[in-house]
Amino acid sequence: MTNKLNSNNLTKSEEDYLKALFYLIVEEDSVKVGNNQLAEYLNVSPASANNMIKKLKAKDYVISEKYGKLDLTEGGRLIAVRLIRKHRLWETFLCNYLNFTWDEVHEVAEQLEHIKSRKLIDELDRFMDFPKKDPHGEMIPNADGEYAILPKITLSSLLEGDVCELVAVNDGSVNFLKYVSEIGLVLSSEIKIIEIRDFDKSIRIQFNEGEETVTRKFADNVFVNKVI
Repeated sequence: MTNKLNSNNLTKSEEDYLKALFYLIVEEDSVKVGNNQLAEYLNVSPASANNMIKKLKAKDYVISEKYGKLDLTEGGRLIAVRLIRKHRLWETFLCNYLNFTWDEVHEVAEQLEHIKSRKLIDELDRFMDFPKKDPHGEMIPNADGEYAILPKITLSSLLEGDVCELVAVNDGSVNFLKYVSEIGLVLSSEIKIIEIRDFDKSIRIQFNEGEETVTRKFADNVFVNKVI
């Protein structure tokens, strides 16, 4: 039985697979995550994903359920959460102490999250006085591996006339984050839905005394709390 507290027997690529599985299962709340879905998410071939899953199953981090559904073992889930904790702590540190912008931190944190030293991460957490959220508004898991997802709704789910507050953004695309910054949106910005166009479902929004028309794809990646 694998020691689920020890990730030293995992390569960077194996860790990336565990984190991707966790994201698909927990963050996206997928009913079924299969090999092809995982391969598409990681932009690899189904054959490559299948070979990696076999390795992770042999190490007791992944299990296959009925009809090809993949899931994480307790040990696999714990390692994934610790990777997410490291990633979000590094993003916070880079933004708050090293003058990185929120569109610059993701790729650097992707590298730093694979550092094995648990003491380093715990001291980093302590140094920053145990932050609860990262620069993109996502919750940071604590040292015990407790993971929480705040209830969030997408900007695209609102109706004309609704008013909301920006609470988080999808941090997976550097270009997207740059665009959010360029138009002047920041966490806690108050946004009003002025118009939703029937043709392409683009949305005209008002915020910070200005207006912007954004695509449906943009609105799918912006998370808000409804105010009115």
